[in-house]
Amino acid sequence: MAFDLSEKQLKRTEEELGAKLPHEYREAMKIDNGGEASTEEDDWEFYPIKDTSDRKRLSRTCNHIIKETESCRGFGNFPENAITIAGNGLGDQMVFLKEGESFGGTVYLWLHETGEVQQVAGSFSEIEKL
Repeated sequence: MAFDLSEKQLKRTEEELGAKLPHEYREAMKIDNGGEASTEEDDWEFYPIKDTSDRKRLSRTCNHIIKETESCRGFGNFPENAITIAGNGLGDQMVFLKEGESFGGTVYLWLHETGEVQQVAGSFSEIEKL
């Protein structure tokens, strides 16, 4: 079952990140906080944005983008200015890169074994959610 996400919860996450998330990504997460996608590279599961509005939503979003980003930092080669938004289940991540006080809209692939960052899409709307 898809869950929506309130603007209040989005702003709370952005305050914790110290940066604004890309508009297209924000709007997609308001409709369906999480989900899946398929690209030429792989199949992806989007991490939700933490939702503390009730216990059910808190439980559903326990693997939120901030927690997953902190986990990726443990690899040692995760970009300092990145936030992970999706994983392929094998360690590689879709990320946004922070540009000043906001995250840019370009979606990148971070390869966990090498630390390499490659552009996947010019914007979040180019990635078709399933």
